[in-house]
Amino acid sequence: MTELILPEPIATYFDADTRDSESVARCFAQAAVVIDERQTHSGREAIKAWKAAASAKYSYSSEPFALEQEDERYIVTSRLTGNFPGSPVDLRYAFRLEGGKITSLEITP
Repeated sequence: MTELILPEPIATYFDADTRDSESVARCFAQAAVVIDERQTHSGREAIKAWKAAASAKYSYSSEPFALEQEDERYIVTSRLTGNFPGSPVDLRYAFRLEGGKITSLEITP
C-alpha cells in the first residue's frame, strides 16, 4: 500500500487536528475561510472557535486516504470515525494554499 504524501500545509492541518484549536488555526492565513456543515467561518479567530466547538461536541479520528488536484484546489478524502451520527464517514476536504498557509477549506460529504 502506498503512503499518501500530502502538501506540507495540509499534512500540518491533519496533524494539528489531533491536538487543539490553536494549532489548527495557525495552519491558516489571517483572512482564511472555512466552510463546514453549511457554515462559513472567516479569519483565524473564527476558525479557532469553529474547531474548539467541533472538538467539544465530538471525539473523532481522521485518516486521509486519497489526494487529487483540481485547478488550484487540493481535494483530500479522509475517513472520520467517532461519536457522531453516521460514523464512520468519508469527507472531502477542498484546500486552497498560498504562501505555505491554507487560504480556504471546504468540508463536504
